[in-house]
Amino acid sequence: MTLRDDEKDASSHGPVAVQETNYGPPPDGGLQAWLQVLATHLINAMTWGYAASFGVYQLYYVETLGLPASQVSWIGSVQIFFTYVICAVSGRLADAGYTRETVAVGTFMAVFGTFMTSLATTYWQIFLAQGVCIGFGLGVAFMPAISVLSSYFDKNRAFALAVSAVGTSVGSVTFPTTIQYLTPKIGFPWAVRCAGFLALAMAVTANILLKPRLPPRKSGPLFEIGAFSELPYLLFSMAAFVYFYALYFVFFYINSYARNVIGFSNVDSINLLIITNAMGIPARPIVGFLADRYTGPINLFVTATFVVSIMLYSWIGVTTRTGMYVFSVVYGLSIGANQGTFVASLTSLTKDPQKMGIRFGMVETLCSLATVAGAPTAGAIIDHNNGDFFWAQIWGGTVMAAAAVIFVACRISVTGWRFKVKV
Repeated sequence: MTLRDDEKDASSHGPVAVQETNYGPPPDGGLQAWLQVLATHLINAMTWGYAASFGVYQLYYVETLGLPASQVSWIGSVQIFFTYVICAVSGRLADAGYTRETVAVGTFMAVFGTFMTSLATTYWQIFLAQGVCIGFGLGVAFMPAISVLSSYFDKNRAFALAVSAVGTSVGSVTFPTTIQYLTPKIGFPWAVRCAGFLALAMAVTANILLKPRLPPRKSGPLFEIGAFSELPYLLFSMAAFVYFYALYFVFFYINSYARNVIGFSNVDSINLLIITNAMGIPARPIVGFLADRYTGPINLFVTATFVVSIMLYSWIGVTTRTGMYVFSVVYGLSIGANQGTFVASLTSLTKDPQKMGIRFGMVETLCSLATVAGAPTAGAIIDHNNGDFFWAQIWGGTVMAAAAVIFVACRISVTGWRFKVKV
């Protein structure tokens, strides 16, 4: 890769700043820019709120269908897989100027799949509706929203992306709460339909607010394979693959651990999942602000990834109800800080804002292979050890630690062996 002189100067201080040409610099604020934050916030609430709340469905399906936890977890894993695997295509469509159409199709599929889930009665019906239909829809909607939002901010990008990512925590509190507390009153099918109506309101609002800023990039390949020739991007992609392999372990199994190992009731175990997700609400905007002002997103993200690894190992020592609540709060804060800087870290490695969608989407598509295997791997380890979580917890902590080490290598490839650099 050849750098111009001004890019070489910038690269000595971290990732190259966004290069703007005939479409003007990002406004970095203003009503229109913050409306994009709101729109992306709502789409995040749908996309990752669904994914992070699957533990509620997991527990219900295991009890009502009488299936092994590892088999049921394939529904959630396949949903996440399809959410990620389609990101490269939806990101390229967004770069090409089809943002509104792509988001509209994606949100429709997600809402439609939710209502079909409410009608499903067998494993394969649930698998197709919740795993495949919703998964595809969320992936089609997610990537264009991130691409649009990133184009509105430069200096405040990490904070804006982190605020929009609060939607993940809001959704992952709202959706499981809806299912958990309405099911005893109106039944599971209608509880799912209520979640569908909530998703519909989010989808309509997001589609109205979302407004692309950059001109479309009609030419160019579907996949920017040349991006992998850039060492930072390559290392980040490798680390992200390992990272996503263990990312959803706690979200899928914290309530099962609380119920089967500690002795929580079903309702109390779901409350733990809600608490874990809720902790991301304060954590995400705080780390976004710190990343913009002081540390840079990659530095903060690497640190948070190590903390998450430590928390996964520490889960082994949790044996009481009080300990479970403490773990839920601290892990929620650490994973919220971690995920709150992931997007900003990746976008900081992209110099051309018109390629934001495809370059981000390619990493997400690559990670789909890790997400589809992660939760079932943990479930298989747990089932193999007759419900003992010890080796699954060792697996999760080790995988996350390995991801952190590769992220460190990515950071060094950007700055060299200089540690007091904002990047």
